[in-house]
Amino acid sequence: MTDVKELVFAIVRPLVSHPEDVKLDIEESNDFFEYNLTVHPEDIGRIIGKQGRVAKAIRTILYSVRLDGPKKVRLNILDGK
Repeated sequence: MTDVKELVFAIVRPLVSHPEDVKLDIEESNDFFEYNLTVHPEDIGRIIGKQGRVAKAIRTILYSVRLDGPKKVRLNILDGK
């Protein structure tokens, strides 16, 4: 799981203006590992991108990661309000 966390940081930090404000919380449910990404409010548009293309690309990369067991990865993008 720490590999997925480092992957998210490696993808997101170069895209934002405030890399020190990037936070990632992990919640485990019955079916998913939910990664809640929080960024600075000024950077939310950079992570989502035009028509959500950047967010979709990040999710495509993360969802292709195979974990041990039946659980899947889910990425939620939150603003840092």
